[in-house]
Amino acid sequence: MKLLVTGVNGQLGHDVVNELEKRGHKAIGVDIEEMDITNPNSVQTVMNETRPDAVIHCAAWTAVDAAEEEENREKVRLVNAEGTRYLAEACKKLDCAMMYLSTDYVFDGQGSTPWEPDCKDYKPLNVYGQTKLEGELAVSENLERFFIVRIAWVFGVNGKNFIKTMLNIGKTHEQLTVVNDQVGTPTYTFDLARLLVDMIETNRYGYYHATNEGGYISWYDFAKEIFRQASMLGYEEYSESRLTILPVTTDQYGISKASRPFNSRLDKSKLVQQGFAPLPDWKDALSRYLREIMASS
Repeated sequence: MKLLVTGVNGQLGHDVVNELEKRGHKAIGVDIEEMDITNPNSVQTVMNETRPDAVIHCAAWTAVDAAEEEENREKVRLVNAEGTRYLAEACKKLDCAMMYLSTDYVFDGQGSTPWEPDCKDYKPLNVYGQTKLEGELAVSENLERFFIVRIAWVFGVNGKNFIKTMLNIGKTHEQLTVVNDQVGTPTYTFDLARLLVDMIETNRYGYYHATNEGGYISWYDFAKEIFRQASMLGYEEYSESRLTILPVTTDQYGISKASRPFNSRLDKSKLVQQGFAPLPDWKDALSRYLREIMASS
């Protein structure tokens, strides 16, 4: 297969291209330099030139707090909503399938019941969630052959993420506060890329949720495990004897511009029902990730 992957310089796009190539597919990775998704002419030109069998759309504005700033809102909508619509329309013209990476932020993040992939009870809490929902609708309204895959708490080698932030702050602080009332499951892009390629190789289209396995945790739980594993790898600056992690509520933390979901639990049972192998346990994923980034630091 020939596949076009957007956002190739990001955490997920990078790993998806690697996984495609590993399996012998032709992967065409693009970022803003090669294709500006906010420009319909740029999108159609690249699509006409490459004529892919399918598009895996990883590119997005993901800076959730910055999306709330008035001067950024139109740009966020252009990237997440309009850019996705331009891609969906181009896929429709060329009759190719499309995979769109979305987020639990399309829901209101309330309660404690895991969100099901076919749930349509959309109530985004912020600009990021609203524009990602608009992207979902652009895909579903234009195409019949599509995957919409919602993910959460993503980390990968490329780009910024919670783990890198914790490790950097942990080097210079002896005490950290981390919220303990937002609950979800981490997602390692290396593992996720394998699943996405498994999916795009089939015609089992529809809505899916994908994170690593291992149950639901808070950001506080995640931070504790990050430092525990880093310390086990021999990095004494992250040991419990030096570093104290304190749990706080979202209200106590109180410095985010964007409202965050308390409930990021995603029901992933549809993956197995459709014959896809679930991702490994998040603790195992974290272990592999730490070994990789710390070996190269």
